Amino acid sequence: FRASLATYLKPEDVAQIEAAYYFSAEAHRGQYRTSGEPYVSHPLAVAGTLAGWRLDPQALIAALLHDVMEDTVITKAQLAEHFGKTAAELVDGVSKLDRIENQSYEEAQAENFRKMLLAMARDVRVILIKLSDRLHNMRTLDAVRSDKRRRVARETLEIYAPIANRLGLNNLYRELQELAFRHMHP
Repeated sequence: FRASLATYLKPEDVAQIEAAYYFSAEAHRGQYRTSGEPYVSHPLAVAGTLAGWRLDPQALIAALLHDVMEDTVITKAQLAEHFGKTAAELVDGVSKLDRIENQSYEEAQAENFRKMLLAMARDVRVILIKLSDRLHNMRTLDAVRSDKRRRVARETLEIYAPIANRLGLNNLYRELQELAFRHMHP
């Protein structure tokens, strides 16, 4: 990951991204994914995808920290203090997309779609982080219950893949579709 960053970012940016990784690893200490992997493997994979797209340092920092506000006691103010207002705003934008509570599946879909469009209007990097997050979750979906796999796959086909398509991210669009079909129609 560090080597890929060094191909297009300044050393001081790479150092700041590395600091975000260690911050995330510490914040998620003791948390594990359903697969049994340390939780920090997820934000690292999300950031790795974004680095492949050559996104800016703030987007990569936000990718590494994208679940910190939801899954730990870390606040937006703390993120802003450590990594700047822009990175904290991006993390907050991604977190807001995930906060859909007490709604039926259909309502959640529509609400999620609307929130994504609003977030896109403010900063497209929020959508790119969320798409990369969904991609990694789809790649590792085998570790979750079959009913959840089908729900996540359906959501991916109906919401995330079309957004990737509209943004012209054709490889991402195809991979999301293929992964979703595999889980919906094994």
